[in-house]
Amino acid sequence: MNYKFKTKPYAHQLSALEKSWDRQEFAYFMEMGTGKSKVLVDNIAMLYDKGKINGALIIAPKGVYRNWLSQEIPNHLASHIQPKMVLWTASTSKSKQKEYDSLFETGYDLHILIMNVEAFSTKKGLDFAGRFLRTHRTMMAVDESTSIKTPTAKRTKSILALSKLANYRRILTGSPVTKSPLDLYTQCAFLNEHLLGFTSFYTFRNRYAVMVDRNFGGRRVQIPAGYKRLDELSRILKAFSDRVLKENCLDLPEKIYIERQVELTEEQSKAYSTMKSAALASLKGKIATAPHILTQMMRLHQITCGHLKSDDGTITEIKNNRLDELLDVLDEVEGKVIIWANYIYDIEHIVFNIKKKYGEHSVVQYYGAVASDKRQTAIEKFQDPKSDARFFVGNPQTGGYGITLTAANTVIYYSNGYDLEKRLQSEDRAHRIGQKKSVTYVDLVAPKTVDEKIKKALRKKINIATEIMGEELREWI
Repeated sequence: MNYKFKTKPYAHQLSALEKSWDRQEFAYFMEMGTGKSKVLVDNIAMLYDKGKINGALIIAPKGVYRNWLSQEIPNHLASHIQPKMVLWTASTSKSKQKEYDSLFETGYDLHILIMNVEAFSTKKGLDFAGRFLRTHRTMMAVDESTSIKTPTAKRTKSILALSKLANYRRILTGSPVTKSPLDLYTQCAFLNEHLLGFTSFYTFRNRYAVMVDRNFGGRRVQIPAGYKRLDELSRILKAFSDRVLKENCLDLPEKIYIERQVELTEEQSKAYSTMKSAALASLKGKIATAPHILTQMMRLHQITCGHLKSDDGTITEIKNNRLDELLDVLDEVEGKVIIWANYIYDIEHIVFNIKKKYGEHSVVQYYGAVASDKRQTAIEKFQDPKSDARFFVGNPQTGGYGITLTAANTVIYYSNGYDLEKRLQSEDRAHRIGQKKSVTYVDLVAPKTVDEKIKKALRKKINIATEIMGEELREWI
C-alpha cells in the first residue's frame, strides 16, 4: 500500500485500510470518534491513485453531509489530488446547475458528489445520482448506514438499486445494530446482496429471528420475539467488515470534537429572520450594550433550538429538527452519554422523548428544578455500571461544576451557552481522573446562525459573555 497520507493515520485506521482499500465492498463499523470519515477519504484517494476510480458518491444524513464538503475531504484528501466537489441540494438556480454540470467535465482529477440520504426519496435526486454513477467509475459510500436499515423505505430501495452501478461500495457506522440484528440486512445488501447468503429479507429474518404471531386490530402479524445463530452472523460479518471501539484505540487523542449540523425548518427560518431584523432595528442608532445584545442573541439562539420565550414567560414551540438529530446521534453511540442543554424547556423536552424511546429508567436529570437530594441520586445511578440509566441530561449552570460523570465517554451539547468557563467545566465532568477512555464531544449546530457563531467562539476560547462588547458584539447578530 504505497500512498502518501495528508494526515497521519492512527494504528486502527491504517489497519482498516490495509484490510479494505481494494475490496469491492467493505463495512467500516467504527465507533463515533475513531475517525471513520478519514478512512473513507483515504480509501477513495488510494483507489484513485491506482486508476480504479475517478468519482465518488458519498451519501450521508442531513446532520453530517455538509461536513464532508467543509471538513472531512479538505482535511484528509491527499494534496496531489485536485477534486471537484459538489454538494447536492434541491436548488434549480442557474449557478447551482452550472455547479452540477461541472461534475461531468474533464479537467478534474476526481469528481465527488455529496448527497443527503433524503434526496433518494425524490425523482430529481435519484436521477442525478444515477447519471453520475453511469458517467464515472465510482466509489459509492453510505455514511451512518443505519439510515438505510428499513427494507420497505423508498430511499432504501432506491439506494440499493443504484448501488449496482458503483464499482466499489462502503458503509460506515458506529452502531450497525440500533434495534435488532435484522437492521443489518439492507446495510449489507447495499454492499452486495449475496454477502449474507440471502437475497430475501424474510429468508434472512427466518434464519436469525424467532418469529411469533400477534394479533393487532384483528390482523395477524409476525414479530421477532428473540434472535438465534448470532455467533454465525458475527462470523459472516467479520469477513467484510472492521469493528473499531474507542476503548481499543490507545493512540486516540484525549478529546475528540465533532459537529452535527441541524438545518432550520421553514418555520424556524422565518422566525429567525424576523427576530434578527427586529434585533438589528432595535440597535440602530443606539449604543450597543453587551446585556442588551446578549438578550437579542439569546432570543435568536432559542429559535435555533426550537422555541421562543416571551417577556411574560410564555413559551412558543417552533417546529424544528434538533431533537430528531439528537436521537439519531444517541442511536449511533455506544455506552453512557451526557447531554447538556442551555434551556430548561429543552431539558424537559429531551428527557420526555428519551423516556419515550429508551424507557422510563434510561435517563436521569440534573438542573435547577431537581431537588438537591435527588441530584446526588441521579449521579450515583448514572455512574453505576449496573444501572439502566444510560443518559444524563442537565444544564452546565447547575451540573457543570464539581461532579464526576466518568461513566460517559460521549458528551453532547444540545445547545451552548455564552460562558466559556461553564463550557470548559462541563466538558471536564467526563474528562477527569477516573476516565480511562477518550471522550467525544458532539455539538449540535444550526449553520449560518448565532448558534454556529457561539460554538466557534467557544472553541477559540472566547468568553462571549464578558469579553466582547459594543460594536463587536453587534456583529454576532
